[in-house]
Order: sequence, then structure tokens, then C-alpha cells
Amino acid sequence: MAEVSIEKLTKSYDGKVKVLDGLDLHIAQGELVFMLGPSGCGKSTLLRILAGLTPADSGAISFDGRNILTLPPEKRHAAMVFQNYALWPHLNVFDNVAFGLRMARFPREEIRKRVTSSLEQVRMEGFARSAVTQLSGGQQQRVALARALAVDPALLLLDEPLSNLDANLRDSMRREIKRICIERKLTALYVTHDRREALSMGDRVGVMHRGRLTQLGTPDEIYNHPADGFTARFLGDVNRLPEGGIRPERLKITDGPGKFRARLVERAFFGDSCEWLFEGPGKERILVRELGAPERRIGGEYALDYDPAFLIPAPGPDDEE
Repeated sequence: MAEVSIEKLTKSYDGKVKVLDGLDLHIAQGELVFMLGPSGCGKSTLLRILAGLTPADSGAISFDGRNILTLPPEKRHAAMVFQNYALWPHLNVFDNVAFGLRMARFPREEIRKRVTSSLEQVRMEGFARSAVTQLSGGQQQRVALARALAVDPALLLLDEPLSNLDANLRDSMRREIKRICIERKLTALYVTHDRREALSMGDRVGVMHRGRLTQLGTPDEIYNHPADGFTARFLGDVNRLPEGGIRPERLKITDGPGKFRARLVERAFFGDSCEWLFEGPGKERILVRELGAPERRIGGEYALDYDPAFLIPAPGPDDEE
């Protein structure tokens, strides 16, 4: 594992639009950092530059104080897990995991030990001789992760690795990746557009917009105290109130006086929770998220209340993706 420092990193593919615009980022040893943002914000380009697959225009990158920006990919000790798995279809599971080790000319016995250990860590030890084409999507992603782990990377890079999996598999693989990162004490950078993934797994989360890092902090910090309207909106729903923005789960439907009254116009039921859509006094739409919600009358008028401490920057027209 390595301590990673990125300073003033820039990249443009056409010489005009900056995909990365002077990005600064520090990742501590053993830290799992997420980069969250919409498509085209520069997060995948950042990973490819770190891996040595795409050249940077300017800036500096160091691993443990050693400049790696001019090194070829095989000298950087960074391993990448791709969205589409990138496995060799003509090789079995063992040979896919061993591929990078063989390219680096590791001794045969060392390869066997590393492949076996990596497959055990991702709970695929019984599939060493299986054809990768016969594996499920979740199993293929485990093999791709094992291949990255086998080379004992200084930095693990994950490029939306769960986006091709169904919801149940994504949930289980989230837990697996988090477990492995903790057990191996890996330094890892994980990019995604899935805020649930980032908030539930990351030690810290960065939000990117138009090549810049708008905010970096713990999941609690950036969700409850976003730095600007874009960050607030990208991390979850925000109601626009005259005083600022408020998350739907921070609004309470109360029998008391409340901050204002609103008319209930719609209900969405999710089993353990409900989302209520209200029309406010200025005809604005207001969303309230409520656990264990009682029955409420559509068309009825209700008092809504909130703690002003949870007001956050309200997104505006300039905060679109």
C-alpha cells in the first residue's frame, strides 16, 4: 500500500476542454477513497492517468514520495479493476489471475501461492480450473479483483466495477470489496456515479464536477454539509425552501404548528418507507421521506417542520451536470 499525492493534475483531449482542471488529491496509506460524479466529470480519466494508461498534460503524482508520472504502467505498482472485467476468455480462472505475475516473470511457485491466496480472498478458490466464460457476472468480477490483488498493488484502482451487476449482486460485492480492502490494508481509489455505493463504502468521498473536486470529506460530512448546490443535489434529493435546501428525510410531518403548511398530492410506497409529495404555499413541490409511515389523506393539508441546523445549499440552475 502507498500514500498517494496528486497535485495540479490537468488533462484535455482536444486542447480546449479540460477533463481534469488542476486536480489536487491526497490518499493516505490504507485508505479507501471514492470519486463520485456524473459521466464526463473526469473521474475515469483520473484512474487511467494513475494507472499509466493515459498521459497527463501537466501536474505531479507520487507514491510514497516517489514521482511515478513518467513511469510506464508496469513500473507503477497500480492495479486496475475494470467495469467490463477485461478477462481473457481463452484462459481459465487460474491463468487469468496469474497473467500479470507471469508477465512480470515471477517464479512458478510464487505465482501458485499468490493466485491461490487471491482466489481464497475473493472466495473463488474452488473455480481455479473453470472457464471464465461459464462464470456469472459476479464471479467474473471476483476473478478480476483477484487478478488485481495477486500483484500486491501499491494502489488499487476500481473503475465502476459493479455497474454491470444486478442490485442484489451489487450489494454483496460492496461488502466483499470493503472487507478485502480492510483485510489487505489496501490503498484504493474507486470511481462511481452511484452515490449509495460511495457513501456506504468510502472512508472519504470526493465529488467531481467538470474536472474539479468540489468537495472531499467523510460520507457524513459531504452528505449533511455539502459545500455547494451541485454537491448537495448530486448526493441526494434536496427540497428548495426560501431559507435554503433540506433533505426529504429531514422534513417531519407534525401535528404541531410546524414551519409551514402544505397540501399532500401524491404517495409512493416502498414497504419500509413512504415518499410523500406535497404542494407548498408557493405551489412548490416538496418531497418528504418517512419510515414506518401511517396512512395519510391525499388532498389533505399537513404541517411540515424541520431543524434549521440541517439546511444545506439549495441547488440552482448552474448546478446541473
